[in-house]
Amino acid sequence: MLAGIANTLTNCFKIPELKSRILFTLLLLTICRLVAILPIPGLDGGVLKEFFESKAAKSGSSLMGMYSMFTGGAMERCAIGALGIMPYISATIIIQLLTAVVPTLSKLVREEGGRTKIIQYGRYLTVLLCLGQGFFMALGWENPEKLFGSSLSGKLVYMEPIWWYRIQTTLILTTGTMLLMWLGEQVTDRGIGNGVSLVITIGILARLPGAAQGLFDMFFPPEMESKYNLFHAIALVLLLIAVVAGVIAVTQAQRKIPVQYAQRTVGRKTYAGTSSFMPLRVNYSGVMPIIFASAILMFPDKILSGLHSTFDLPLFGSMAAKFREGEPVYLIIYGAMILFFSYFWVATQFNEIQIADDLKKYGGYIPGVRPGAATSSFLHHAMSRITFAGGLFLTIIAVIPILMGRFMGVPFQVHTFFGGTSMLILVGVMLDTMRQVETHLLMRHYDGFLKKGKLRGRF
Repeated sequence: MLAGIANTLTNCFKIPELKSRILFTLLLLTICRLVAILPIPGLDGGVLKEFFESKAAKSGSSLMGMYSMFTGGAMERCAIGALGIMPYISATIIIQLLTAVVPTLSKLVREEGGRTKIIQYGRYLTVLLCLGQGFFMALGWENPEKLFGSSLSGKLVYMEPIWWYRIQTTLILTTGTMLLMWLGEQVTDRGIGNGVSLVITIGILARLPGAAQGLFDMFFPPEMESKYNLFHAIALVLLLIAVVAGVIAVTQAQRKIPVQYAQRTVGRKTYAGTSSFMPLRVNYSGVMPIIFASAILMFPDKILSGLHSTFDLPLFGSMAAKFREGEPVYLIIYGAMILFFSYFWVATQFNEIQIADDLKKYGGYIPGVRPGAATSSFLHHAMSRITFAGGLFLTIIAVIPILMGRFMGVPFQVHTFFGGTSMLILVGVMLDTMRQVETHLLMRHYDGFLKKGKLRGRF
């Protein structure tokens, strides 16, 4: 198998166009990593980096932990790309949701050139989100005790006057995100595709050395005897294999709805009836429900803790403790929110009424189901059932790292990298990238990453 992969990689560089696309992609991804390393003037990123390494970013589900994961460590370095690509992703999600509920935008998407205008609106919204988030991040670096909940060993900001620091930092952070967005679009257009996804992936992969070091320290601590043994190592390896296999299976899984097209006559030509299928993805919402649920559940603990410190009421303190990561109440609400957002995303993005109308318009129908409203109801019922399976899988994937950290004492860097959201993104993006490369190979009669040129689970 390794020989086949090596032969496929060699074939990639035999095709001049594909070779240039791969090298162009690697060059732009290298620039993305430089953006995540170069510090902002007026800030001492080394102080914050030492703090994160010592505290190991206590909560993996907090917004800080999520930003750290998506930016590849840019936030704790006070780097130019500290906001990462998240504002662009947030703007894209907001525009997509508005497109589903605002009739004007929904009509614009179906018009010629409407998709380009929607993308342009997303860029404008990205700038606004960057300015807002960049300004609040600049304020957070001024008062790290409030942002990170603990005092640092040194001072982060050493620029005067303070308002010049705030304006400069906000503009630099906005520019960094817009640069990452542009680089991602260039990878999509002139590279091997999946530009924004690859920008996120390279940030997650940048955490691999820290995760490997944390895994090594688990079994070979420098100054004490390890509490982990061979049994724990085998369990972690089996769990990793199970998570990767599950992610691949569910990412590729789909239900095929058979579709039959009736015989049509156009002018003097008669087209025979054909049969096809409509693929319904099991994990239609991807990783979005986990991101939504994680971001929202960050706030109850912070708000209740603030009320407890302000009014000194034990009730708020006990409620805040229940919303901390790993607590039963937190896990129950977390799982329920992931299921809810799985259905919410499908409800806003999957338009079964339009699909049924399009099938009826082009003479297609599902065998045994009447066209029109009956088809729409059938698709709604089928999508609801497979969405439950996909949402349940996402819940399990998201909860596994939390349980590993709470009950097994696995370090934060290890359980967030080898399980949960990180692995879901890595596997999904790698599969999509392999499809893109394989398409170029098959067009020129080369074998893909498997002997038959197909990834398992594809047809």
